[in-house]
Amino acid sequence: MDAITPLPPVSGLVLAGGRGLRMGGADKGLVDFRGRPMVASVLERFAPQVAELMISANRNLDAYARFGHPVFADDMADFAGPLAGLKAGLARARHELVATVPCDAPLLPPDLVARLLAALLREDAEIAVATAGGRSHPVFCLCRRALLPALADYLAAGGRKVDAWQRSRRRVEVAFDDAAEAFANLNSPADLPPAG
Repeated sequence: MDAITPLPPVSGLVLAGGRGLRMGGADKGLVDFRGRPMVASVLERFAPQVAELMISANRNLDAYARFGHPVFADDMADFAGPLAGLKAGLARARHELVATVPCDAPLLPPDLVARLLAALLREDAEIAVATAGGRSHPVFCLCRRALLPALADYLAAGGRKVDAWQRSRRRVEVAFDDAAEAFANLNSPADLPPAG
C-alpha cells in the first residue's frame, strides 16, 4: 500500500486593507453582519481551512487584533490595493503556500482552500484562483510564497491590478459555480445578504 503524502500547510490571509469607499467609507470587515463584525464570519469559515491566520488592514488595526490573529498594515502608502496586502502577507507567512480572502466574504466556501490547493498541486501552478458564474475572483486565491520577489517588482513598477499580475504567472482557475453566492460583491449596505 502506498503511503499517503500529507498536504502542505497553508497560511491564511484576510485582506482588510481597503478604504471602503463604496461602503460609504466604512471598514468593510467591521460592518455588522448578522449581529457581529463581518470579518468574524470570514475568520470562522477560513480558520479550519488553514494552518495560520493573518489579517492585512490599514486602519482599525486594534479592532482587528481583538480577533486574536496577527494584524499588520501594508508597507506601501496610499491604500495601494490588495496586492500590497498580499505582499505584506507573503513576507510574514510561516508556510510556503498562502491563501487569501477578502474581509467582506462571510459566505466563503468551507472547501475553498482544499479545492484551490488540489488544482495548484495538480497543475504545478504558482497561483490558483476561484471562478464562479464565468467570472474570475482574483482575491480568492492560493499562491506560492516564492512569488514575493516577482510581486514586489510588479508593485515597484506601478502595477496594481490583481488579475493582470496573476495572469502573468502560471495560474490555474478553479470553478466554484456550486457556491457562486460566496463571491458576491458586498460594496454597499444594500448588498449585504439577508439575515437567516
